[in-house]
Amino acid sequence: MDSFAVAPSYQDIVDARARIAGEAVLTPLLRSAYLDALVGGTVLLKAENLQRTGSFKFRGAYNRLSLIPEDERSRGVVACSSGNHAQGVAEAARLLGMPATIVMPEDAPQAKLERTRRSGARVVTYRRGEEDRDAIAATIGAETGATFVHPYNDAGVIAGQGTIGAELAEQAMAMGLSPDAMLTCAGGGGMTSGIALALETLLPACDLVPVEPEGFDDHARSLAAGVRVSNARESGSICDALLSREPGEIGFSITSRRARLGVAVSDAEAMAAVAFAFRELKLVVEPGGAVGLAAVLSGKLPLAGRCVALTLSGGNIDAEVMARALAAG
Repeated sequence: MDSFAVAPSYQDIVDARARIAGEAVLTPLLRSAYLDALVGGTVLLKAENLQRTGSFKFRGAYNRLSLIPEDERSRGVVACSSGNHAQGVAEAARLLGMPATIVMPEDAPQAKLERTRRSGARVVTYRRGEEDRDAIAATIGAETGATFVHPYNDAGVIAGQGTIGAELAEQAMAMGLSPDAMLTCAGGGGMTSGIALALETLLPACDLVPVEPEGFDDHARSLAAGVRVSNARESGSICDALLSREPGEIGFSITSRRARLGVAVSDAEAMAAVAFAFRELKLVVEPGGAVGLAAVLSGKLPLAGRCVALTLSGGNIDAEVMARALAAG
């Protein structure tokens, strides 16, 4: 069996931390006295918007590409992404001297398209909801011999994303804190499951809560059903980074043993969180990367007297979207 098609272990996260050290940023765990007072609890913010390429995706991409045997690297990599995995793979490939082809929706944010090309990748666009991105990537892989790197259903990617949870646990401990809940921005579930795996060892009493856009709450519905379920559509939310069909099979096998429920937020709530992050935290966060903060600000979870952690998972936002968020907020 393909070793990347089975769930990783905690040791894989430990190994990934050593592998990405020196290339990935050890992002800060932040607090805001104003935010704490606002919600009546303690909120820890893992600022992955400050990660290389502007999102957590670089971690998993660099770890996975580093595991490709030397004699296969010249054939390159191919990936599908709405933008953050695209940039992570493109930059990791550049650093490792590998060619990269990224299949991206033509309606992806312009900044994400431009930055993916800037790292040297070839971008192939498709029409979201009309064309099959996986089939396009499979054709490219068959023609070039490139290694396909899935954005979330891959053990090497999940282990790389799990380094967030390992860092967060250590940073919280250094602050004398122990979160009793962890909110993750959930799309395909690579980061959510990676963090779940890390916390299973390091903070076993910490609840895991995936947060998603309304109408795309496949994790919440899958957890309620006990099996993976799909979203009815693939577009229609400002949170473009989180619009996956369903939770990845590998990741859900981990997440389902750690999470009991999921939370959904509206586009308006996500945009309000973007504006709050900019004005109060002095951070640039994209809508999909702000859904955890949106859940906190909108009162979707009881926070009084509690310590909760959350990911600000990405900051790749177009200026026009930021302007809309600030105007509305």
